Amino acid sequence: MTLPTTSTRVGRGAVLVPILCWAALLSDGYDLFVYGATLPALIGHEPWHITAAAAGFVGSAALVGVLIGSLTAGTLTDLLGRRRLFLACLTLFSAATFVTAFSPTFEVFAATRLAAGLGIGGLLPTAIAMAAEFAAPEYRSRVLGMVLTGPAFGGVLASTASLVLLEDFGFRPVYALGAIPLVTLLPIAFAKLPESRVFAVVKADDGRSVKSPVAELFGAGMTRATVGIWFVAVCSMLTMFGVTTWLPQIMRNAGYPIGSAVTFLLIYSAGAIAGTLIAAALAEQFGPKPLVLTGFATAAVALALLGTHPPTAVLMLLVAVAGFGGLGTQNMLNDHIACFYPARIRATGLGWALGIGRVGAIAGPTYGAAFVAGGGAVIVSSLAFAAPALIGGVLMATLPRRPRTSETTTPVDHDAASLPATP
Repeated sequence: MTLPTTSTRVGRGAVLVPILCWAALLSDGYDLFVYGATLPALIGHEPWHITAAAAGFVGSAALVGVLIGSLTAGTLTDLLGRRRLFLACLTLFSAATFVTAFSPTFEVFAATRLAAGLGIGGLLPTAIAMAAEFAAPEYRSRVLGMVLTGPAFGGVLASTASLVLLEDFGFRPVYALGAIPLVTLLPIAFAKLPESRVFAVVKADDGRSVKSPVAELFGAGMTRATVGIWFVAVCSMLTMFGVTTWLPQIMRNAGYPIGSAVTFLLIYSAGAIAGTLIAAALAEQFGPKPLVLTGFATAAVALALLGTHPPTAVLMLLVAVAGFGGLGTQNMLNDHIACFYPARIRATGLGWALGIGRVGAIAGPTYGAAFVAGGGAVIVSSLAFAAPALIGGVLMATLPRRPRTSETTTPVDHDAASLPATP
């Protein structure tokens, strides 16, 4: 098949698709952060009497759904198409979050969090793959960076909703707000979201031998890099999910009231947004890998310093820096993965990295509970979360920036060239 030149642009989808992906990931991020933001009100809630251990278990169990969703939807996206999986995942987690708000028992609450996790896990690799394939090649990192601020903005909304509603109205209305995409974003995406043209070109290329997308992750000298990326993702998500789940409680242990404790989660999200945008711009010049390394290093330092009981202003700055080093680092890692794998297995690569990484996410809440529950010392909690960030940075430093193949072009450049002209 003859490939058009790299100067080809992706037309009107280059604007519409990233906006829809950003809005979907904002909703995804709201659902992702809402559990940690509402956790102080859930623990001891009448008549459920949730303990810290039970809360950590539910947080981890919900992330099992995210793991399954990432592995399944990532691979299905490369087989069945980006649009179809995008709509299915958005519908699933929004509907499940709505049901969460009206859960009559703790068991139903836990089950709906598991169901929401399936949709959350499936949406992220699908949205990243689609946004990467509709972006102009020279702006791909910047577009992905902007799209990947969606989860952090969702975290800001979840924290804000909790600050406004939690003390007076409890957790239910906070979860009910997570269902808004069902009546707003979903109809727009259903009517306007196009299928990825990169996916269409790959599927139309009958000359390529048919292989399992998962098997291809280990082909062409990529085995070591693929496994390494998975371990890095585990460290990243253990840090991120552990901190976002337990940061409000850590701040309560440090003596802050519930409202102020949730405010720190808001600051964490704001740091992730600002850091991601800055890092994405730098990634276009230096590549995403150096920014992943920087993020891990800053997270490790900032989290360790949280335990030194600095003045409040310095503490807020450290939490913001930790936000970049947590969610911001994961965003840059997603950028690296999207650039590392070719289009035919991009969503699979993302889905499996995010899915395996969810092992760290699943462990994060329970891991944190071991140090935070019972009013543990802040220094112990902060060092506990700094450790996996440090390990993740060391592992990332050993990985290549690109697949070690004989191709003279990177997967990103090659796939960008395969885009047909858009009328």
